[in-house]
Amino acid sequence: MVVFEMQEILKYKYRKEKEIMNIKIETLPKYRIAYMRHIGPYGPANIQIMQKLKKWAEANNLFPKSSIILGISHDNPETTLPENCRYDVGIVISNLYQIDDSVEESELVGGKYAIFKVTHTAEDILKAWSEIFSMLPNSGFQIDDRPIFERYIEEMVSNHYCEICIPIK
Repeated sequence: MVVFEMQEILKYKYRKEKEIMNIKIETLPKYRIAYMRHIGPYGPANIQIMQKLKKWAEANNLFPKSSIILGISHDNPETTLPENCRYDVGIVISNLYQIDDSVEESELVGGKYAIFKVTHTAEDILKAWSEIFSMLPNSGFQIDDRPIFERYIEEMVSNHYCEICIPIK
């Protein structure tokens, strides 16, 4: 029993160091997105709005395997009342695509981002969000005022991963 518990602790420590503690720096392009917004507490409603956007994207032939889905949390739940937290879920679209009235349009400015690869489970994503902000100051990077977002790419999601993208200076 003790050996099993120790193996689980070591696996967790390895997973934490490998997937959350390593920072990849990437220069992202400008993204044009079609999005839907949820206002209210972060949690299960974020998943529901994600499913709604995916259905819209599929119906409009915008959901190939190469698609990029973004989850953008606009507010810090520690400083914003839960009922006022804004969460956008968007899909990257080409400049040629004309959106309809069921979605909004926005643009994310590109630039340098610290990218954290995270196991795609609610528990690991929540844990990563809580650890990232204490790690970045020690890495020498400063967060700037561009949006922070989760990035979902089919190749990663099918292997049970997603990314948290933090804009840095």
